[in-house]
Amino acid sequence: MSFGWLKNFMPRGIYARAALILILPVLLLQLLVSVVFIQRHFDGVTRLMTSAVNIELRFIIATANAAESVDEARRAIARLGGPLEIRTALPADDVAAMDNKPVQDLTGATVIEILRDGIDDIIAVSLEDRRRVLVWVETRHGPLKMDLSRRRMSASNPHQLLVIMVVLGGVMTAIAYVFLRNQLRPIKRMARAAADYGKGRITPFNPTGAVEVRAAGMAFLDMRNRIERQSQSRTLMLSGVSHDLRTPLTRMRLGLSLLDPKDAAPLERDVDDMERLLNAFLDFARSDAADSLEPTIPAQIVAEVVADAERMDQNVVMGAIEGPEEPISLRPLAIRRALDNLVGNALRYGTNAEIGVSVTDRAVRFWVEDDGPGIPAEKYDEALSPFVRLDPARNQDKGSGVGLGLSIVSDIARTHGGVLRLGRSDRLGGLKAELVLAR
Repeated sequence: MSFGWLKNFMPRGIYARAALILILPVLLLQLLVSVVFIQRHFDGVTRLMTSAVNIELRFIIATANAAESVDEARRAIARLGGPLEIRTALPADDVAAMDNKPVQDLTGATVIEILRDGIDDIIAVSLEDRRRVLVWVETRHGPLKMDLSRRRMSASNPHQLLVIMVVLGGVMTAIAYVFLRNQLRPIKRMARAAADYGKGRITPFNPTGAVEVRAAGMAFLDMRNRIERQSQSRTLMLSGVSHDLRTPLTRMRLGLSLLDPKDAAPLERDVDDMERLLNAFLDFARSDAADSLEPTIPAQIVAEVVADAERMDQNVVMGAIEGPEEPISLRPLAIRRALDNLVGNALRYGTNAEIGVSVTDRAVRFWVEDDGPGIPAEKYDEALSPFVRLDPARNQDKGSGVGLGLSIVSDIARTHGGVLRLGRSDRLGGLKAELVLAR
């Protein structure tokens, strides 16, 4: 039998689940004790005590019925009432019309039941005063009222057990919650450090807590350090290779300058293409070595990109600016490089581009749209991979490339805990690239 449907009703937070695990057994234990102990023990005790009192009440009733007159009956039951601690009145002038029991009286129903089962001709039983029991019985001389202490018929204050259970349960739950919070705090700190690292932030983290939690924390630190070392190694390798290749390219350019311009022109174009590829490699290497976080207004970055495009006589217009224009912790140089790549990619395959930004409480979304041929939906994931070119899906007549533009933007998005999404532009008909960054 599957219980998967229970997941829809379970709390999602670790504190809420821990509280459920902690409180549920306590409530079940209290309920079990209440049913087993109170219902059975107090009910059994009440039945025994009330049955014993029934004997005394039946004796008083029988004495009253045996008397020849009301005065003789009144004197006889008065003599019995003193030693038995039962006050009597014959005939009674305040007879209740029906049984009376407070709702919160846990054993009142049992008392009335035993009294009626053991004594005939009962008119009514009143337990309104929780310290006294009033019983009216029909006799040959009229209604007989008997007043006795409630302590003789049931255990006193059975609700005190419930109060003690609830209070102690609350105290123990509070103590357990404090202890549990101390155990869960290292897990939340590790989750926060992992989330910050996903956004490109190195948060100081020292594993604490139980042995298992410490082991998980140490594994996280080892993983983070290993990723950092790999990222630095990749950056250094690509930077070193790209830097070393610039020297022979420079010598080639100097050598070409000594040749006839007509003969050297094709070779100079090849050198320019190689230099452009090297710059792409350097940008790809710098995508992980991002700048530090700074309070930045996203709309200003968009405005700078549009202004630079206008100076270069490029067809780039500013789209919608949505959300509040307030400073947000971003890496402005990395974001600027990503948007420049997206705009360059848009103008590479199209003639017009539009850029905008939307700011919400949880994310910042930049988008760039173009009027180019776009990318087929089934190749979106492939387009984000490094060194992948989708030609002839995109125009090859716009110059050569190495297939790193979108991969660089995707890496920058990941350093911010975000993602690069590709889609179809409804406005311009080409590609729509959305750079979504978590706040």
